[in-house]
Amino acid sequence: MSAELDLTRYLRPGDTIVWGQSHAEPTSLVVRLIEQRHALARLRLFLGIGLDDNLKPEHSDAFDFISYCGSGSNRALANAGVLDILPVHYSRLPDLMTSGQLRIDAVFLQVSPPDEKGRHSLSMAREYLLPAIKHARVVIGEIQPDAPWTFGGPYMTERDFTALVSSDAKMPESRLRSIGPVEDAIGRNIASLIEDGATLQVGIGNVPDAALMALSDRRDLGIHSGAIGEGVAMLSRAGVITNSRKAIDTGVSIGGVLMGGSVLRSFAHRNPAIKLRGSDYTHDPMVLGRIERLIAMNSAIEVDLTGQINSETANGRYLGAVGGILDFTRAAGASKGGVPIIALPSTGSGTSRIVPALSGPVTVPRSESCVIVTEHGIADLRGLSLSGRISRMIAVAHPDHREELERKSRG
Repeated sequence: MSAELDLTRYLRPGDTIVWGQSHAEPTSLVVRLIEQRHALARLRLFLGIGLDDNLKPEHSDAFDFISYCGSGSNRALANAGVLDILPVHYSRLPDLMTSGQLRIDAVFLQVSPPDEKGRHSLSMAREYLLPAIKHARVVIGEIQPDAPWTFGGPYMTERDFTALVSSDAKMPESRLRSIGPVEDAIGRNIASLIEDGATLQVGIGNVPDAALMALSDRRDLGIHSGAIGEGVAMLSRAGVITNSRKAIDTGVSIGGVLMGGSVLRSFAHRNPAIKLRGSDYTHDPMVLGRIERLIAMNSAIEVDLTGQINSETANGRYLGAVGGILDFTRAAGASKGGVPIIALPSTGSGTSRIVPALSGPVTVPRSESCVIVTEHGIADLRGLSLSGRISRMIAVAHPDHREELERKSRG
């Protein structure tokens, strides 16, 4: 990264800036922005899942932080009270940017080195970056030498950027997460619901990772997901994921963002069997409606006894997101042979996560009947009345909390 890059040439006070989330973050540009923030104050930053902790609460002296989620390094901003939340479905973000209701003035992009035709790929992410690129006044690219060249378009040449710089920053590796016995049990319960030929949407975290690890004996699985991680790469290389039975995008794994380190980058580099698309495709109900046997695997903070789901807040703190959980849950529920799965440990810090009443917002209403999975079993709420749901939910709660849940369910 050129130390002489002067962002004040391109940005104006009051601008809203967006960049790729997680492993798609253009680290050098973000660091440079922080260094020059006082010359540009105030700026508004629209953040996805934060991976690096470059942005700190004290940077609110020049930045206003807004995000659709409180995940990753955003949590420190949320805990400090400087993160504002945009509580919208993931599928709506492109429309909000296109309409100007969520105005984007500048985009920072992490891009791959050019191919033989001089085209840079957007590498690790497409998602909501595509409408941002189209409507922003300024597009600044950071060429990351280790970024994979990925398919799905659009591909950009030098003339498509307001400025294009090189970075020598190292791309982040995966942060290894331990799969404990609880996550392993949940993963195996999830795997029992997945048949050969199913198409998977995979959420983020230990539980989806554990579920993927339990699928090594399946055949011809497909991927249509917002995020793609290293578990998908490993199952693809093992021949478990082939996408051969998908009615759309046959033979190709579809995702919006790659979240992983060198294993995933190596798998995705110049691999036509994986394509990244915008959120207006990955989460579009018309597209999802064409997928049979769609298995949506998502997590929650808490679920009440009637099947209402909170995936956003815990103890008054914003930890999760509205995100794409309802987009995919609804689609999987309508899919022929589909299963809308919500998975969570039965307890957290000794407290039951199966609750009589939610302590936070209803992210997914009980009218979207889901299959709730804990380490203690599977509660398929589809077709059940309220009384039937209560007994099923108590059965998958931790044994230490079932008696109290039973008592409170009776009023």
